[in-house]
Amino acid sequence: MHDDLAMMPAHELVRLYKKGKVSPVEATKAALARIDRFQPVLNCMQHVDADGALKQAKASEKRWRKGKTLGPVDGVPTTIKDMVQTRGMPTRMGSAATSPDGPWDTDAPTAARLRESGAVLLGKTTAPEYGWKGVTDSKLFGITRNPWDIHKTPGGSSGGGTAAEAVGIGNIALGTDGAGSVRIPCSFTGLFGLKPTFARVPLYPPSSQGTLSNAGPMTRTVRDAAMMMNVIARPDPRDFYSIPTDDKEDYLKGLDKGIKGLRVAYSPDLGFVEKNKIDPEVAQAVADAAKLFKKLGAKVVEASPKLNGLDPRDIENVHWTGNCSVLVAGFPPEKQALMDPGLLRAAEHGSRHPLATYIRAGHQRQTLGVLFNLFFEDFDLLLTPTMPMPAFNVGEPAAWGGDGVDIGWTPFTLTFNLTRQPAATIPCGTTKAGLPIGLQIVGPHYADARVLRAAAAFEAEMPIQPPPMAVG
Repeated sequence: MHDDLAMMPAHELVRLYKKGKVSPVEATKAALARIDRFQPVLNCMQHVDADGALKQAKASEKRWRKGKTLGPVDGVPTTIKDMVQTRGMPTRMGSAATSPDGPWDTDAPTAARLRESGAVLLGKTTAPEYGWKGVTDSKLFGITRNPWDIHKTPGGSSGGGTAAEAVGIGNIALGTDGAGSVRIPCSFTGLFGLKPTFARVPLYPPSSQGTLSNAGPMTRTVRDAAMMMNVIARPDPRDFYSIPTDDKEDYLKGLDKGIKGLRVAYSPDLGFVEKNKIDPEVAQAVADAAKLFKKLGAKVVEASPKLNGLDPRDIENVHWTGNCSVLVAGFPPEKQALMDPGLLRAAEHGSRHPLATYIRAGHQRQTLGVLFNLFFEDFDLLLTPTMPMPAFNVGEPAAWGGDGVDIGWTPFTLTFNLTRQPAATIPCGTTKAGLPIGLQIVGPHYADARVLRAAAAFEAEMPIQPPPMAVG
């Protein structure tokens, strides 16, 4: 029963709570048992609050008995990425340059909304230092491994959360995404993940990556992500960009409506990604997924936006390394000496950009956003690969032998951090080696519910599968 509860979709868990057939205490004990089992193998948790989680679960159990629950995720075991401030739990940002002493007395907006909704907070998941790269390892917490193959990376920077979620350490997980940090690890570990429209999910304190950053759900079903969005996608005055009307959105409404008649563009290379850099197995799985969308009634055509010579990789790299340089410069030399050498290289690279380069990148980002806005006048959705490749070996900071400073190895995801549009990833197959492949579903601004609806229709035909170690 414990294994069943640990791997159960959150919405099913809540349904059983309502019927009195399962207790939040039972579900929490199941999640904690999974931590005992998998943490020594995967190294996905940087902090576990077992006593606090059981206390929260007992309080939730009482609320369910009285019929006075706090919200949609009351009693659901939940993990939160290290980057997200959480009251009573260390937020180390994956960095030995941060203090282990706290104080930990503030909830970020997402942590606050989850707590207010009654979620059982199990602990914090691992991330690379300040989320600077798309894999999950750090000098502070070591290497996090992929549950589909422990010799592979789960991706990053939310890789601890996806590794945990994939094996039942929590029924929902919260991640953050500045260049793909929700979608990269969800693609590599076979989960659903959503980077919402920018500012739809408030952030505080502001990310070191500024307006590239987002927070979003990482789940084993699309419905769980929609349920989670109903909790976390709510305005907060601490976020300067927070959308004041978002408390009226219901992401579960129309989730099962299907996609018949929707105009869908399928772009195998997004108009700028070199075809020889896209793994053939990835390309085929995504092409097959596009055919499935057509079978489901969508009007699918192969089309890519005209970018007029702009390369999102170049634009993102200027923003990314520049932000890293400002981040590192805020630490004294003795603290910088404790940091990931790769982060220091990225910061040094960013510090060499002339002022005109930054200004030009900002203008190019605006132009890119307009081009995608115009593209979506003709289409309701866009399909691309999530990643050009499946998960690669642990210990490597990037694909293709890169050093992590150039983050162009994740071109499909970073593009939509620049344009601010909602983008989700959902598993669409596996390689011959048994590694997950992700399909990216993108919508125009504020069409998050449409993206979720399309993902739900796809999931109904191709249910998300757990890694073998999670059920073995």
